[in-house]
Order: sequence, then structure tokens, then C-alpha cells
Amino acid sequence: MELKNEEPRTPSLYPAQSRVQHPESLPREIAFVGVLCMAQFMTQAGLGQSIAPLHIIGDSFDITSPGQLSWIPAAYSLTVGTFILIAGRLGDLYGHKRFFIAGFLWYGFWSLMAGFSVFVQRGGGKGAIFFDVCRAMQGIGPAFLLPNAIAILGRTYPSGRRQEMIFSLFGATAPSGFNIGAAFSSLFAQLVWWPWAFWVTGIICFLLAIAGYFAIPHTPSPQISKTDGITSWARVDGWGATTGITALVLINFAWNQGPVVGWTTPYTYILLIIGFVFLSLFGFIETRATFPLIPRDALSTDTAFVLGCISAGWSCFGIWVFYLWQFCEELRHTSPLLTSAYFVPTSVSGLIAALTTGMILHRVPPSFVMLIAMLAFMTGTILVATAPIGQIYWAQVFVAIAVMPWGMDMSFPAATILLSNKMRREEQGVAASLVNTVINYSISIGLGMAGTIAGRVGGTGEQGLLRGYRGALYFGIGISGLGVLTALAFGMNNFLRARREKGVEVEASR
Repeated sequence: MELKNEEPRTPSLYPAQSRVQHPESLPREIAFVGVLCMAQFMTQAGLGQSIAPLHIIGDSFDITSPGQLSWIPAAYSLTVGTFILIAGRLGDLYGHKRFFIAGFLWYGFWSLMAGFSVFVQRGGGKGAIFFDVCRAMQGIGPAFLLPNAIAILGRTYPSGRRQEMIFSLFGATAPSGFNIGAAFSSLFAQLVWWPWAFWVTGIICFLLAIAGYFAIPHTPSPQISKTDGITSWARVDGWGATTGITALVLINFAWNQGPVVGWTTPYTYILLIIGFVFLSLFGFIETRATFPLIPRDALSTDTAFVLGCISAGWSCFGIWVFYLWQFCEELRHTSPLLTSAYFVPTSVSGLIAALTTGMILHRVPPSFVMLIAMLAFMTGTILVATAPIGQIYWAQVFVAIAVMPWGMDMSFPAATILLSNKMRREEQGVAASLVNTVINYSISIGLGMAGTIAGRVGGTGEQGLLRGYRGALYFGIGISGLGVLTALAFGMNNFLRARREKGVEVEASR
């Protein structure tokens, strides 16, 4: 995959940014890469630990509505996808390692608090609201982990085969993280008590923060000029961050709350309108910011196509994983632990997909990689949407579970490497933020849209639930189909551009 570094068009955040020292030995490198990959692993584990025992958790808070239940994973994805927007910039300015460690500490603290929410319910308080707030606060930790982990890798490894393989391995931890998070939370929920899943997560996060302190080499402090007259607020793009985060939170909240209270409730569409006003204001501010959150260097046709594919594919994934889980537990009546076992093939398939991606990224254009990924997303969703209730696991669900990781583990490394190579070394955190913002925000907003559809077309009883689930999954198929069309347009654009460049070269040689 050939990517050209464009000449920077925006001023530098600071005069110099040195490379992170490469680990001195293979064992140290394994520990270094392993700790950083745990950022992706634990992020997906946080999603899996809420989806697997969803109904058991819901029973503790007297929640049965599908719309209210969807808030348990959506609140987490909302803040992961929103606060990533600023997390990478803060890491670029004040040090990636310190924000990486702080991310695990924050994640650990709010994981502990989420477990304690059950006592709020028992004490007569609003435990469900407290739990959702804890889930949202919990998501801020991964928001700081992901971009800073990727930025450290981007500053450590130059462009090339090794970087491609490392980023592919980073992406490959996602299915395993989700599976292990789902399996252990199911184990605790069925055999012990579900809060223990969150308490154990908190303990693991604290241990990983300690491991990160020792395993990650010293990250050189950025050399920020104190005499150039530029304030820290301007370097962070404070107004852009404020309006952008506000817009994303309001839009996401409205989309996910709509299915719960109904779109006729005034505050849902009022918040949605206000969210879009803030989004317009964010766009206006970014065109005039000295250091925009989305650097102008990254704004290219290729970037737009790649992020369009990522948005469509990962929205589809969020719908697929949530409603497949509901389909298995509510209609096929499998336990959370057995359903977790159903998803084990994603770890193997994801690893194969990641290794394959690492080997072909330098040989094929990104449009081809994205096309394969979008087809995988669409195929996996079609298989689940058309699966009969009484069919055996191996017929369609198993195939869908084996296919879906190819969408995840091909699209993520391709997008990350493309943006990483298009941005300067001091903006690696922003590059990672942009990709992960689109991924996690798309998961959350996709769930909200699908929840609206499921609520409209679904009903009570087995057939009513099936109609609702299939309505949501059909919407996922439509989104992934849009991703396929975007990937095809991406490929056609690259083909026409190559022909134009070849024509210019021929004319110049005459």
C-alpha cells in the first residue's frame, strides 16, 4: 500500500518531536507492544462485559425495555468515541505515556464504581442511572488509552513492513478482548455475581498502569516554545474541542434516548437540533483554528473515502454484535456463557485476518482492502439477519462469526496506517484519535438508529422480537452496502487519478 507523505500545510504544534526510543531487546519489545496492545484489548473487553450478561444486569435494575438496555453498551461507546477527539491532541502536547497510564487508572476507578452501582439500587436510589453514568465515565479511560497507544507505536516504528504488522496485531486484539470480556463477565454473572466482572476489570487496569510505567520507554517531552505568543488553549484547540465534544454528546444522546422515550418527546429532537448547531459551529471554528483538531494535512480525498468506509462498516458491526447476542439469548435461549463460547472463533479468524492484512497492505491499494472489509461486514450481517430461530449454530451464525472479523481487522489497520503516514510525527495522537473517534462513535450512533427501527417494527412475543431484531439487522445491511459502494468509489477515484498521473508523465516525456 503506497502512501505519500504530503507537504505539511499547517504550522507545527511545536518546533521538534523526537522519536520514541526503540526497545533494546526482543523481550522488552514484546512487553512494550503487549502492554500497548492491551489498550485495544481492554477497550473491547469493556464492551463485551456489558453485552454478554446484559439481561442479568438489567434484572438487577428492573430494566426490561430493549431501548433502556441498549444504553448499557451505548453509554460506554459514546464517551470512548467522543473524548478520543481531544485525547490524542493532549497526548501530542503533554506526553503520550503519561496519558496512557492515566487512562488505565481512570478506567480502573470507574470500573470499580460501576460494580458498586448495584448497592445504590438496593439502597432505594436510581441505580440504573448511576450505572449508566459510571459506564459513560468508564469509557473516558479507553478514549485516552487508544490514541496514545497508537501514537507511541507510530513514533516508535517508521513506515514499513514492521509498522504494518504491529498495527495489524494491535487491531487483532479487538476480537479476543471482546470474547474474553464477554466470557468472564458471563462466568461471574452466572456463577458468582455480575459486579465482580467490573471489580476485576478495575484491578486489571491498575496492574496494566503499573506495567505501562515500566514497559514503555521514556517518551521525550515535546519542545513547546514559550515565546511564540501561542497559548496552550490555542494549541489544544480549546474552542474546537468544546464545541466538537458537545455536538457529539448531544447528537449521540438524542439518537440513543429516542428509542427509550419516543421521538415525540420534545427534548430528544431539541437536543438533536442543538447538537447539529454545535456541529456547524465546530466546523466554522476548525476552518479558522491555528491548530485544528482535525489537521488540514489529513483532509484529502483518500482520507474521506477511508473514514466513510470505517463509519459504515463499524456502525454495521455494532448493530450486528448487539442484535446477534439478543437473538441467541432471547430467541434461541442460550445462556450468556454459551453465547460467549459461540463467539470464540472470532479470535482465531481475527488473528488470521490481521496477519493477512499486515502481509498485503504494502502490495495492494487501500481501496481494495476496504472493499474486502466492507463485504465481510455485509456478509456477516446478512447471514444473521436471515437465520431462522430453530437453525443449528453451525449453519449460519458460525459462518457469520468467522467472517465478521475480516471486516474489523482489515479496515482498522488500513485506516490507521493511511492516516499515520499522512500526518507529521508530532500529530500521531491526532491521527489515532480521528480513526478511533469514527469507529467508536459509529458503533454508538448505529445502535441508536437501529434501536429506533427495532422499536418501530418489533413487538412482544417471539415473532415480535424477531421482527424488531431483523429490522435492525436489515438496517445494518443497508449501512454496510453503503460502505461497499464507498469502497468501490474509492477504488474508481484512485484508478482515474493514476491514469491522469500517467498521462501527465507521458506528456512530460515527449
